[in-house]
Amino acid sequence: MGDKEQPQEAQEGLPEVHLSDIEHEGDAFTTEYATYQTSHSSLFMKVIDAWKDMRKSTRRLIDENPFEGRLLFYILMSDMIFFLSWSLKAVVSPTEQASSVLPAEIGVWLIVALFARTALIYAFSFVLWIAVRAFGGKGDWKSTRAGVFWGSFTAAPFGLLFAVVTVIFASLESSVPILQNPFVAQAPYWLSLIPFVYLISAGVAEAHRLKATFPVFASMTFIAMFLWLVGLYLRANHYI
Repeated sequence: MGDKEQPQEAQEGLPEVHLSDIEHEGDAFTTEYATYQTSHSSLFMKVIDAWKDMRKSTRRLIDENPFEGRLLFYILMSDMIFFLSWSLKAVVSPTEQASSVLPAEIGVWLIVALFARTALIYAFSFVLWIAVRAFGGKGDWKSTRAGVFWGSFTAAPFGLLFAVVTVIFASLESSVPILQNPFVAQAPYWLSLIPFVYLISAGVAEAHRLKATFPVFASMTFIAMFLWLVGLYLRANHYI
């Protein structure tokens, strides 16, 4: 019998790594292309680590030099959770007060959002990259995308949690009068945006090696509030 078949060459487009190129340091190892950690390597543990320290988690992701397909996976998964959570909040079991202010076409808008959200977040990350660079950021567009996409993915469970809270509110509002208050009834819709904005802000701040997260968070919060008020105005005047 002849010699055993040699291992296949690295797939096209993927880097070929030799054992001699790997350097170990603690629970991390470095190749010519990226740095990886062996601890907390499951996706579940990485999300938990992100909730504990989003900046450190984002740096870990950037150091791994992820392929675009991996980043796309994160944003597509967040799209699906976004669709599920808003379907629960706005279609399946909305509170009475929330139903009165949501457009009747919310189901159609959710489907459009599911297909358009990925493209919008790509565009958003590009605009964010340009804006942060203008104020001294040092990251490139790929690291900005990593921060935004990872932040969106790690924030998605909070959206689902607040969707469950909305369902609970809807089931109790006939026996708990305070849940019929418009401010209380609509609170879960907007509270879910806080972790979303914060985690993305921390990811972007780390991607650009900014010293503080707060300036990014404050700016994004201001923009989100402004767009929300514009949306309410347009809706009130029947433009949308």
